[in-house]
Amino acid sequence: MSDAVIRAVRQTTLPDSKDLTTKRFDWRQSRLVAPVFLICLLAGWESLVRGMGIPTIVLPPPSGVAAALLSEISSISFARNFSVTLEEVIAGFAVGSLLGVVLGILIGQSSFLERTLYPYVVAFQTVPKVAIAPIIVIWFGYGLSSKIIITAMIAFFPVIANTIVGLRSAPQDQIEMLQAYTASPWQIFRMVRFPQALPFIFVGLDVAAVLAVIGAVVGEFVGAKAGLGFLILQKNLTFDMAGVFAILIVLSLIGVGLHGLIEVARRRVLFWASRTDDKPLNVP
Repeated sequence: MSDAVIRAVRQTTLPDSKDLTTKRFDWRQSRLVAPVFLICLLAGWESLVRGMGIPTIVLPPPSGVAAALLSEISSISFARNFSVTLEEVIAGFAVGSLLGVVLGILIGQSSFLERTLYPYVVAFQTVPKVAIAPIIVIWFGYGLSSKIIITAMIAFFPVIANTIVGLRSAPQDQIEMLQAYTASPWQIFRMVRFPQALPFIFVGLDVAAVLAVIGAVVGEFVGAKAGLGFLILQKNLTFDMAGVFAILIVLSLIGVGLHGLIEVARRRVLFWASRTDDKPLNVP
């Protein structure tokens, strides 16, 4: 048998070395990386606290936080405080997002409104909401209204900023083509500008959902009769750091849950858009 035939047989029977390398396990794309990292982090945290003898009043171990979390969830008052904070987050997010989308569309469609209103929107965003929160509580009381307003103010800016940028990102050649076919401004908005802005709007909604949790807690810190932020203040007074960490975990889960809902809605609405098309706007 000639050498050429032997080489041909080897090429057909033996796998290519490139194929072997591509079939190797790629840990960077594995879904196990995140849970393994979490387990290592918790194990290191537990070992650090126990090995160095750090007091629980300074840094509780994960086992203590887990016990406090189970104790809080099983308590009677937790459900009420949780429902209050969740209502504040959802209502404030809805109000802030609706105002952000509506004003963003108006400002993005009108250069006059952009010159008139947008500088004041940016100036208002630069004011620390922690400084405004006591004023809002004085005006609207210690109930849900003041917390919803504070949450809406914090969730408002990412949505309006991304809406304006999204409307501006519409391809100019498509707009000119529709104008050549005598399309009305409403038709151009409906067929080009708004679909192009949707990925940006969803990015703003995603950021606003996370910030809404912060807004609700800030409002409860300033003055509240119930809520998870109010519960954190009570835990701080009694130096129950494990309880504080447990409530922080619950707040994080609320933010993760809202992020998941926004992602599901984004995939259903933007089924035609690739994930790489989302271009988030960096906002403070």
